[in-house]
Amino acid sequence: MNPLALMVFLISLAIGATTTMLSHHWLLAWIGLEINTLALLPIMMKTPHPRAIEAATKYFLTQATASALMLFSCLINALQTGEWNINNPHNLMTTPLSLAIMMKLGLAPLHFWLPEVLQGTPLSTGLILSTWQKIPPMILLLQISPNINLSLTIIMGLTSILIGGWGGIGQTQLRKIMAFSSIGHLGWIILILKLNPQLSLFSFILYIIMTTAMFLSLIMLSTTKMSQISISWTKNPAMMTTTMLILLSLAGLPPLTGFQPKLLIILELIKQNMIISATLTMLTSLLALFFYLRLTYIVTLTLSPSTHNSTTTWRTSMKPQLPSAITSIMALTLLPLTPAIILM
Repeated sequence: MNPLALMVFLISLAIGATTTMLSHHWLLAWIGLEINTLALLPIMMKTPHPRAIEAATKYFLTQATASALMLFSCLINALQTGEWNINNPHNLMTTPLSLAIMMKLGLAPLHFWLPEVLQGTPLSTGLILSTWQKIPPMILLLQISPNINLSLTIIMGLTSILIGGWGGIGQTQLRKIMAFSSIGHLGWIILILKLNPQLSLFSFILYIIMTTAMFLSLIMLSTTKMSQISISWTKNPAMMTTTMLILLSLAGLPPLTGFQPKLLIILELIKQNMIISATLTMLTSLLALFFYLRLTYIVTLTLSPSTHNSTTTWRTSMKPQLPSAITSIMALTLLPLTPAIILM
């Protein structure tokens, strides 16, 4: 793709997301989401491949459906209340608005587009899709969280955690595994949205950090399949060790960063006397833990017989190492901040 065109599309992505995040007007927020969607489509199709075109088409149709439902709900809300203010939606329209935004996020059972779209795009585009594109809808959900239906968030959250773990078990494609991982993590975040929006925002920030670190590691290693990552140890042992630890952090194992949001969310559910929800959440998250541990085993505890005899490292193309290093450190070492966060 022409660098100038790519720069225009990336600036449009930034403008669209910023417009949505800063707006208090439903129509302006909707326009920002549309700019975001339309700016990402050419980036998804920068590699002229049938899979990329298919992924872009699925993404466009899904986002257009969600946008239509959102605009319809906003119009009915404006008719009912006489205003376009985001912070005060009509009770009748809160549920369809929430469903439209959750569809944009890719929460189960509105998740079917996400694994297919991620699988059809390059890793760099998958990184944007899994992190940056989820920020504006999540900010909108946080703004309407006082009025959102508690039963809806619990059902969507538990379903997303279950589907995120169940769907990732049989996958061999790393991008699909990251898609189901994203669904599962967003399920944890949505589960607590009504009860503690600040904790939801904090968990979302940690999700962004861990997912960015994982995608940057995959970009550095140039791997998209389990069969490729299983023979990458001899190429870059240090990078593979870091990747293994990031996977364990995504799984939520102590003493890594990923344990922090899960601990705080379970504590919040218990504090709200939602013992059954907390138990179901922990049980369903074991499915996700299984496929993370399986991937960790393949990454580091199996060594391919086709190792090379040279003592020099393989020369690979220069890739952005500093962002990967910073996000990897943050994805692994933020757990000691938990007491400070609880006090806040």
